[in-house]
Amino acid sequence: MLHQIGLDSADDLFASIPEGLRLTRALDTPAALSEIELLAGFERMAVNNPASRRPSFLGAGAYSHYIPTIVDHLISRSEFFTAYTPYQPEISQGTLQVIFEFQTLVCQLTGMDVANASMYDGSTALAEAVLMAERVTKRSKVIACGAIHPEYLEVVSTYVQHAGIELQHVDFEPSSGQVPAIAHLDDQTAAIVVQSPNFFGCIEDVAALAEQAHAAGALLIVAVTEAMSLALLKSPGAAGADIVIAEGQSFGVPLSFGGPYVGLFATRDKYARQIPGRLVGEAYDKQGRRGFVLTLATREQHIRREKATSNICTNEGLIALAATVYMETMGRRGLRDVAVQCAQKASYTARRISEIEGFWLPYSAPRFNEFVVHGPGNAAGLLSRLAAERGISGGLPLSRYFPDRPNDFLVCVTEVNSRAEIDSLLDGLAEISSSSV
Repeated sequence: MLHQIGLDSADDLFASIPEGLRLTRALDTPAALSEIELLAGFERMAVNNPASRRPSFLGAGAYSHYIPTIVDHLISRSEFFTAYTPYQPEISQGTLQVIFEFQTLVCQLTGMDVANASMYDGSTALAEAVLMAERVTKRSKVIACGAIHPEYLEVVSTYVQHAGIELQHVDFEPSSGQVPAIAHLDDQTAAIVVQSPNFFGCIEDVAALAEQAHAAGALLIVAVTEAMSLALLKSPGAAGADIVIAEGQSFGVPLSFGGPYVGLFATRDKYARQIPGRLVGEAYDKQGRRGFVLTLATREQHIRREKATSNICTNEGLIALAATVYMETMGRRGLRDVAVQCAQKASYTARRISEIEGFWLPYSAPRFNEFVVHGPGNAAGLLSRLAAERGISGGLPLSRYFPDRPNDFLVCVTEVNSRAEIDSLLDGLAEISSSSV
C-alpha cells in the first residue's frame, strides 16, 4: 500500500504533523486479557455501582427521564440493531420509514416545515445551523446569546474559527437571566442564536428576538437542550424561528455517561436545500405503492464534494429510532403529561428552596424544569457534602463554567424525581447549610 502511494514507510504518512506533536513513546495500555479475566474485571467494577438509583437533580444538557421498556425491546431487534447506513436506500425500506416518521415528529414538535434524519448531537447540530445561516444569508457575522450552554458555544467556536464567520456574544440580563434586546444588528449579521429554555433554565422571548433578527434580514436559530420542553411550551417555529436544533436525548435515550445522543435539526421549507445531513422523502412507484427514498442528501459522498452542505456522513440511526419509538409510545398527551410534571415539580422545588434561610433564586424569568440557586456558601462544597452525607446529586455548581459564581448551582427536576426525593434534597440543603454557619 505504501509503495502504491509513493511512500517508503508508515512514518511518511505523518510527515505533515510537526515532530513536537507526535507521540514517540509506546502507548501505555495494559496487556490483552482473556475473556474470563475481562468478565471478572467488569464484575469487580460493577460492585462499585449503587444497588438503587441515586437521586439526581442534574441537568445542564443531559436529562433523566423514564424510558418505557418497549423502547429497548424494539431497538434491540436485529434488523434495527445491526442495520448500517442505507447507502443503497431502496433496499432499506424499514429503516427509511422509521427515519421518515422521526422527521415528521421533529417537525410537529418544533413547528417547522422540514427536518433532517438527525445529527450527531445537539452541539454539532447548532454548529451546523450557524454554518447554514452563513450559506443562506451570504453574511459572515453571527450573534450568540450569552445564556447558551457553554459547551455548545465551544463546539460552535471550533466549527467557525476557520470558516470566516465572526462569532459575537451578547450578555444576558443579571436580573431576569434572559437576553435583552440586541442593539448591534447590521447588514452583515447572518443570524441570532438563542437557547430557550436557556442554560440557566430561563425561557427566552423567542418571538421578540425573531422580530429583531428578521428586521435586520438575519435568521433566528433556536437551540433546545431539554427537548421535553417542546411538549409544553410554544414551539420555536410558531414564535418565528428559522432554524431549530435540539438535543433529543430526553426522548427515550439513556444518559449513558454522555452519549451517544441524537441531534434534532429542522428549518423552513424554503431552506430545505441548505439543510445539512440527509433527508428521507416519500415516493410512489408505477403501481402507486408508497415507498421511501433518500432525497436532498447533498453530502460530499453523493458526488457533491466541495459543494456539499455538510461533511456529516450519516445520521444517528439507532438513537433516532429510540426517540421515535419513545415519542410514538407516549403520544401527544403522554409527552405533555411528562412535561407538565417536570414543570410542576420544578416549581415546587424552586419555591421550597427559596424558603430555606440563605438560599434565593437570582433570576425572575419563567422556567421549565431547571433553575439557578444562589447559596450561602461555596456551591461545590455544599453539593459534595450533599452527595457524601445524603447520597444525592443536588445540582451542578456553576463555577465549573463561571469561576466568578462560586455560590451558584443549577438544579433540574424531572418526572422521575419523587416528592420524597425532593423533600430529602430540601432537608439536606437546610441541614448542611445550618451546620456550616
